Amino acid sequence: MNLNKAPSLPAIHPYCALLSGVLAVSTGAVFARLADAPPLIIAAYRLGIAVLLLAPLALWKFRKEIGSLSKSEWGFTLLAGFFLALHFAFWISSLAFTSVASSVVLVNTNPLWVALFTPVITAERLRPAAWVSIVMSVTGAVLIGAGDFESGGKALRGDFLALAGGICMAVYLLLGKKLRGRLSLIGYVFVCYAAAAACLWLAVLLLRIPFTGFGSGTWALFGAMAFISQLVGHTSYNWALKWLSTSLVAVSLLGEPIGSTILAYLLLGETPGGVKLGGGVLILAGIYIAAVNEKK
Repeated sequence: MNLNKAPSLPAIHPYCALLSGVLAVSTGAVFARLADAPPLIIAAYRLGIAVLLLAPLALWKFRKEIGSLSKSEWGFTLLAGFFLALHFAFWISSLAFTSVASSVVLVNTNPLWVALFTPVITAERLRPAAWVSIVMSVTGAVLIGAGDFESGGKALRGDFLALAGGICMAVYLLLGKKLRGRLSLIGYVFVCYAAAAACLWLAVLLLRIPFTGFGSGTWALFGAMAFISQLVGHTSYNWALKWLSTSLVAVSLLGEPIGSTILAYLLLGETPGGVKLGGGVLILAGIYIAAVNEKK
């Protein structure tokens, strides 16, 4: 069956949404590295500003839907928000200890965790082609960051934090897949992002971290992360979850190291070598295989 002609598909093809999401999310690591603020503050403002931008539309057109959520649906939504908050807290913190390439590579190991957690959370069964695409894409991601991996000290701490962020992202994606069939995109992301923002701001207040007094450039980066990286990037993924399998969306996230590596080269002076370029080819090949498998 031709996927492009399937009557159940929306006007915007889900693959286009995934591509837009990858391009937008790729900016997040560089924006976070350039922002002169503590990691939790960066994460809190990223989610908080995104929620404020969504609030008028969500409360105007989707208030009834949000209010009609059952206790179990509220539980899943709030739990997804909690894991999203952990994802950003761990990942953005990792950028203070390790390179952009290494951090983005490790946080994007989530397809491995999705594969392990999928049978438990969503009852989806992975086809052999999906496993092949996951292995190829993760191998490519490792190649991209291989030259930056370091052992011991700060780098090891950063690697661990990024890996923890990848595990939390996998749980977030799986919970989102369970909810997106019931909720509209705006209703879901508003409640989920709000829950994540509440968790982050609660941590900021409890830890008494200063959240004012930043320069104009840092404030601009907060806004850019909220709109480009979060609203355009992550919301595109959440929208695609209604139409595509969790495994395909997770593998597509591995396109982020390509975009982040290019931006790190242009803005931070991190030069990619031939091994990194080879890793990018493997990632794209893995995404292509996953897309063909999804189409079948």
